[in-house]
Amino acid sequence: MKEFGTAVILAGGKSTRMGFDKQFLWIKERRLIDSIRKKLAREFDEIIVVTNKTQYYLGFTDKIIEDKIPNKGPLSGIHAGLVEASSKFVYFIACDMPNINLGYIRFMKGKLKHRDAVACITKYGQWIEPFNAFYSREMIGDIERHLMEDRRSVNSLIKKLPICYIQEEEARTFSPHWDMFLNLNTRKDLEDYLESIND
Repeated sequence: MKEFGTAVILAGGKSTRMGFDKQFLWIKERRLIDSIRKKLAREFDEIIVVTNKTQYYLGFTDKIIEDKIPNKGPLSGIHAGLVEASSKFVYFIACDMPNINLGYIRFMKGKLKHRDAVACITKYGQWIEPFNAFYSREMIGDIERHLMEDRRSVNSLIKKLPICYIQEEEARTFSPHWDMFLNLNTRKDLEDYLESIND
């Protein structure tokens, strides 16, 4: 099995704060998820989209899947992506995160090599950034047990596991304004982002 080769885009969720399904965000006449797929294809052999609306991805050449354990939040999407992935470590990003930093992805890969860790996750102060992160297929059983106990928090899961953490100061050398972790959660977020790329 290849060590690195798969990237997963999580495209589920209810998008209540945005007011419409974020799987269908358009940026400069292109669907955002298509831009994310194109960027990730430069670094990964396999792209997987985890979605609750597979019917909208007919004709996609990438693997389109649904949650194996539904209605359990983002951790359920991570689980589905890991089960379907063809590499040991899998990169995860959300469909509303427009700023893919390939240099940082390669940096995380380097951090994981020769380490006894099942994930590489960035810290923001004392908090974690669960996406723009790598998780290992070795976590599948741990995630299943966590979800079956109706525990959905990524944070509570990883506290029990060997994780390679990247501290905020080091991550900011790649993204001084933290834009590689930007989520477009609300219409205001979207308006601000569109304004920033049109300046």
